[in-house]
Amino acid sequence: MEQLMKKVKRLKETGQIDLSLEEDLSIGVMNLISLEEHAFFTAKKTNKPEYLGMLNEIREVRKKLLGRLISTHEGETWCMSKHLLAATMRCIEVGTKFSSQGRDADASELFDTAYRLYSFFWTLRLQLLDAPGVPQSSSSDDHASTSKWTAEDIMNKLVDCCKE
Repeated sequence: MEQLMKKVKRLKETGQIDLSLEEDLSIGVMNLISLEEHAFFTAKKTNKPEYLGMLNEIREVRKKLLGRLISTHEGETWCMSKHLLAATMRCIEVGTKFSSQGRDADASELFDTAYRLYSFFWTLRLQLLDAPGVPQSSSSDDHASTSKWTAEDIMNKLVDCCKE
C-alpha cells in the first residue's frame, strides 16, 4: 500500500496526473460514448445518414479525450478502458431508472456494479495491475482476509474529484 501511495504521489508531484481533472474527463468520455450510441440509433430510426456523420465527429473527439487518459497502453487496455467507461455509464443510467421506479435493491446492485467497473478503469488508467498489494480479484472476502487493496479501494483512497 505504501508503494502504491508513493507511486501516485510521485505522478501527482511531477504533473503527470491530476486525478480530479481526469475523473471529470472520464465522465465526459462516458457521455461521448453514449452520444455515439444515440447518433447511431437515431440514424437508423430516422433513416437519416447525417447522424452517422455526427457519430464520426463525436467518435474523433472521444478518441482524442480518451487518449489523454490512456496514453500508453498494452494489449487491449485502450478498448477495455472504453468499454469499462461505457458499461459504467449504462449501469448508472439503468440504476437511476430503477431507483425512480422504487426498485431500490435493483438500483443498489447496479450502482455497486458501476462503481466496481469504474474502479477497474482506474486500475488500468493508473497501471496498477502489477502493483504490490493490489489483487486481480476484488471480492470483499479477499479484502477482509488480507491487507491488500481492492480495485474499489483505489477509487476510495486515490481518486477523489473533490481533492484539488
